[in-house]
Amino acid sequence: MWIAGNWNDYEVIDCSKGEKLERWGPYILIRPDPQVIWDTPRKDRGWENWNGHYHRSKKGGGDWEFSRLPKQWQIHYQDLTFNLKPFSFKHTGLFPEQAVNWDWFSKKIQQAGRPIKVLNLFAYTGGATLAAAAAGANVTHVDASKGMVAWAKENAVSSGLADRPIRWLVDDCMKFVEREIRRGNHYDAVIMDPPSYGRGPKGEIWKIEDAIHPLIHSCTRLLSDRPLFFLVNSYTTGLAPAVLTYILGTELKGLHGAIDSQEIGLPVSQSGLILPCGASGRWEADAS
Repeated sequence: MWIAGNWNDYEVIDCSKGEKLERWGPYILIRPDPQVIWDTPRKDRGWENWNGHYHRSKKGGGDWEFSRLPKQWQIHYQDLTFNLKPFSFKHTGLFPEQAVNWDWFSKKIQQAGRPIKVLNLFAYTGGATLAAAAAGANVTHVDASKGMVAWAKENAVSSGLADRPIRWLVDDCMKFVEREIRRGNHYDAVIMDPPSYGRGPKGEIWKIEDAIHPLIHSCTRLLSDRPLFFLVNSYTTGLAPAVLTYILGTELKGLHGAIDSQEIGLPVSQSGLILPCGASGRWEADAS
């Protein structure tokens, strides 16, 4: 498992009874987590003294309950700054477990010794975009949600990266990739964080089981003559790391490099265990 253990401003304090107790900067949140199927004693006082608690509904979805929580606040990861706010379906605008991938590809970009063009698909609020830009890459950030792209731009400003070469695009990711192929554009690295299910700006339906392999296949046609890395993230239950390894191995078999896929996770302070948070598949070019 790849573990995002370098956070100072974020912490999973405890997990029990379908929920996780988290510290986001100075604020304590309780959010549901489908992986937490165990029932252990809740000893930390944060379980009673929280700032935000997302309650799941048996009918689907849920609602936030707040106690002394601002509408927006910031946390930091190394030199990056993220603006957080609780919004629909338990989210805050950041997936802290992805920091383990930010560290991995940032090092690769910094050590490449050449300009690197990165394509970030389903780029959300820009965690990977900012990490890549901070490492020196030229980044194309694509997401179907206008609101998420605006949020990502706000994070770039807060991180002091507003002047970096980042192209911000609101677009359906699959259609954008197809157009880039026709244009003859190429990238040295691809990052994608596709949802299990979603809709594009014009109502296009995305189902990961049907679309992930064709999308990866199309993205391989965008790779430059000297690709650096290819990263695929998945939060879909049942999509094992081995599936990502197989797809990447099938589509990138002609390239010289190594493939590895693992669960990603966050350390739990109270128990010392690791909370699984999805899976990532990585291809990286052989060192030369």
